[in-house]
Amino acid sequence: MLTDVGEYIVGAYLQLILGCDVVDYNVRPPGGGLEGLEEMDVIGLNLKTHHAYLCEVTTHIRGVLYKDNRTTVERITKKHERQKRYGVKFLENFECEYMFWSPVVPVGYITEHLSKLEELQLIINGEYKRRVEELRKLAAKTTHDARNPVFRLLQVMEHMRD
Repeated sequence: MLTDVGEYIVGAYLQLILGCDVVDYNVRPPGGGLEGLEEMDVIGLNLKTHHAYLCEVTTHIRGVLYKDNRTTVERITKKHERQKRYGVKFLENFECEYMFWSPVVPVGYITEHLSKLEELQLIINGEYKRRVEELRKLAAKTTHDARNPVFRLLQVMEHMRD
């Protein structure tokens, strides 16, 4: 599966701001079968601190919505449960943090219900924007190739001249 631009944004944040040594995209659990179809969008591992970041990423710029509000919350809830199962099964030596990243989430039913999910950090709306701004500020101060296409684009944009 192709890596989405939003997944590269999250990967850049995990690598360059949170210090992850390993960032992987569209990770499928080993073993195949039905369980092997349940991918994790982005996983970051900080080997020094033994932190793992399991991230669901939805980059709908017109607002996250699957059919209706209730279905959207149910779908994200199922994905969060899948994150937790993956963390318990494959990352037992890491302290796992679970995140949902989306630039545009309608405030109301969806945000109210998602905020009730224990252990799920919501990186949405203004918080998403703040984290991208952190990347922009870092891009303005650096020139090395971090091997992340989104971060490289931010560097180019921040270093352009007239």
